Amino acid sequence: MAARTAYALLGPTASGKSRLALELAARHPIEIVSMDSGQVYRGMDIGTAKPSAEERARVRHHLVDLIDPTQSYSAGRFRADCVGAIVEILDRGRIPLIVGGTMLYYRVLAQGIDALPQADPGLRASIDARAARHGWPALHAELARVDPATAARLSPRDAQRIQRALEVWELAGRPMSALYASAKPDLPFRLKAYALVPESRGELHRRIAERFERMLAGGLVEEVADLRKRYALHSGLPSMRCVGYRQAWEYLEGIYGKDELRAKGIAATRQLAKRQLTWLRSLPGLQPAA
Repeated sequence: MAARTAYALLGPTASGKSRLALELAARHPIEIVSMDSGQVYRGMDIGTAKPSAEERARVRHHLVDLIDPTQSYSAGRFRADCVGAIVEILDRGRIPLIVGGTMLYYRVLAQGIDALPQADPGLRASIDARAARHGWPALHAELARVDPATAARLSPRDAQRIQRALEVWELAGRPMSALYASAKPDLPFRLKAYALVPESRGELHRRIAERFERMLAGGLVEEVADLRKRYALHSGLPSMRCVGYRQAWEYLEGIYGKDELRAKGIAATRQLAKRQLTWLRSLPGLQPAA
């Protein structure tokens, strides 16, 4: 492995990234840098498949348990935190391995974000008001007209990212996808990325179903119920919009029963994997991990 190089292991949810990363860490002096937008939240362990205490004792993990679920975590903060962690790992003479499926975070890390405008609270309030009147799927359709590349990678209900993409369009007069393309990486290390993609879509769907079943059996609903007691949460928070957490929240609200919770959770995870695969196809320079 080359000096001053960080490695990334990307792939859709349930593709086996974490297992492979731990296997590699057993053979090399690796420290893992999480690239998961859910694992940054304290207390959100089961639904994010967060590494266990034993795994974290065996292999050092970074960017896990950073904030409370009442808070927000941006792609810009991820980039700063990730670069800082990688430099520290390299300075210790060890190998940084970025592992996760939040593809926006990888793109921001690899390509930079300097060209993006700062947030505008007034404009965000205006976008939120439009969403309240028409719904986020309608704003997703609006985004698809001005920035089809970004819209194709987002769920029609991904309020946080739809809002940001429309905000960037209105502030910069250019689509977010074009601004990312013009940004400069400016990284103090080399970055080599590998994609772990199951050969069969059917196999991936089987793993997704088994994984969600394990989360339910492991106490996902109870975890969300406990978080609701410990924090002043509401369903619009980024943490509670994470796949699995949204469905558990709606189950606890009595919107549907256990069978529908299972079906909706698996369906939402499949949709997430589909978007992750779309992102992977758009990222340049990826090599197959196996």
